[in-house]
Amino acid sequence: MGTVTTSDGTEIFYKDWGSGQPIVFSHGWPLSADDWDTQMLFFLQHGFRVIAHDRRGHGRSTQTGDGHDMDHYADDLAAVTEHLDLRDAVHVGHSTGGGEVVHYIARHGESRVAKAVLISAVPPLMVQTDANPGGLPKSVFDDLQAQLAANRSEFYRALPAGPFYGFNRPDHEPSEAIIQNWWRQGMMGGAKAHYDGIVAFSQTDFTEDLRKITVPVLVMHGEDDQIVPYADSAPLSAKLLQNGTLKSYPGFPHGMPTTEAETINADLLEFLRS
Repeated sequence: MGTVTTSDGTEIFYKDWGSGQPIVFSHGWPLSADDWDTQMLFFLQHGFRVIAHDRRGHGRSTQTGDGHDMDHYADDLAAVTEHLDLRDAVHVGHSTGGGEVVHYIARHGESRVAKAVLISAVPPLMVQTDANPGGLPKSVFDDLQAQLAANRSEFYRALPAGPFYGFNRPDHEPSEAIIQNWWRQGMMGGAKAHYDGIVAFSQTDFTEDLRKITVPVLVMHGEDDQIVPYADSAPLSAKLLQNGTLKSYPGFPHGMPTTEAETINADLLEFLRS
């Protein structure tokens, strides 16, 4: 574990375990590097070097008042990769982290990157616009901000207990430990970072970023994702990528790296070894 200080003085916390080809994990909103514990232990045991950082304002990184946008997220990720001199890296991003990975590769180039994986990721664009009629209305994201501002603790209890992991589905047994771990990670971070982050993940258009990427990219998405709806995300991203492969999962929720870790980890390992 360590920290790197970015050009604007923000301290980014990261974990760095093992040796071998590096896998860099970018977490979802409003979580932390801890959300990748299962994947990090799995790939460490399979001979990889595993790295995960807390996004600015999240987890153990500095609770800055500004810079909560995809440009800063991508630049912070670049600061971590350069500080650790990572090469031939595989970048894996979940949800907002998928947007971070896409923007990082498009903005900073592919010289350090071997492959990428987007899991339940926000690209190409979440919010509904004239050019993206299948997106979610802006009012959906305005409501998320309102709930966060009114009672963040209560909001961070309801989201994992319901749609994030599909625990609101009749065939999904809720896990109290998973719900509490999501709440714990969320409450570690800063309210301002999380409030602004809703705009960053919902309104950033990654279309041109996706078109620039030439390395192999695996796009993994659950068809019962209630947070980032499947039809307006994964299939569109896979088409925009020059070397993209779509893998969809009937019935899997947004938080599938946690609830369906055995399946997700096996498919990730197969892609990394291909």
